[in-house]
Amino acid sequence: MARPMNKSEYVTTEQNTDYAHQAYTILKFGFTVAPIVAGLDKFFNLLVDWTQYLTPLVPRWTGIDPAAFMMVVGIIEIIAGIVVAVKPKIGAWVVAAWLCGIIINLLLVPGYYDVALRDLGLLFGALALARLAEREE
Repeated sequence: MARPMNKSEYVTTEQNTDYAHQAYTILKFGFTVAPIVAGLDKFFNLLVDWTQYLTPLVPRWTGIDPAAFMMVVGIIEIIAGIVVAVKPKIGAWVVAAWLCGIIINLLLVPGYYDVALRDLGLLFGALALARLAEREE
């Protein structure tokens, strides 16, 4: 038999919605700003030389110079961030799919498994945003 809840254990629907809205707002902001900043940096390499994260298979298969390929990646990331800002219900899924591609790429580059694990955490955050956006939009 379930024990009765005391008054301090009750969370009202209004409080629950407020927490969900706050989480949604934080994730929306993060998944708007981070892809845009990372995308812009693909052109300047101020944060890091992004080509080090690219598996050598990609330039071999595509024939595209790694730096040029990363600029294309940057454009896609900027667009993804803008889509999250404007239409988070769609943008969160775009970012989640993009992160899957990044994770696969990183697993093909020896020595970056820790970064792949970090991006898996980001993937879970993007999926959480996608679910919260269902209620917000």
